[in-house]
Amino acid sequence: MKNRGFTLIEVLIALTILALIGVLAYRAMSALADGEARLAAETARWTTLDAFFARAEADLRAAVPRNVRHGTAREPAFDAAVDAAGNGMFTLTRAGSAFGDEPGAAGQRIGYRMQGDTVQIAYWPALDNIDAAKPAVYALLPGVVQFRIGYLSHDGRWVAQWPVLGEPDVPPAVRIELLLADGAHVERWITLQ
Repeated sequence: MKNRGFTLIEVLIALTILALIGVLAYRAMSALADGEARLAAETARWTTLDAFFARAEADLRAAVPRNVRHGTAREPAFDAAVDAAGNGMFTLTRAGSAFGDEPGAAGQRIGYRMQGDTVQIAYWPALDNIDAAKPAVYALLPGVVQFRIGYLSHDGRWVAQWPVLGEPDVPPAVRIELLLADGAHVERWITLQ
């Protein structure tokens, strides 16, 4: 019996099949890695949005009808307006901690606004401030194109500014609408009273 090995053509066909399997495996692994990266980015995006809305909701629900002084001027407990670009901004008096020895136990003055493409939060040093008092400002949510806010009046209309004559100091509900840089539109309604 004659020892016979593989012919050159058989070896080349086997190598071609092995190379084809390798290319298919590489493409499958690459697609899985790309999918995982997209999923991680999408998860981070929605986690950031959820954290923003959770913070805004907690602050809005803790709003109290306490007017404040800023120097010699008085400001309403809940002060909302629209900037030149049509983006909403509001400042409110937030209830303090239940523990009397913590900072901000008597309450806190905070505000939300849009600067550039970022929604920011501002913390004033006290409820009643001197004229020169400036808030500490922190970025909350980057990548925002529009930041629209509506306030529900007792007759069922959504208005863009607060206070409104004949309405309570704090609106009964707030609607926050975000248009994100990627084109996504996110809306959240929050009842306050």
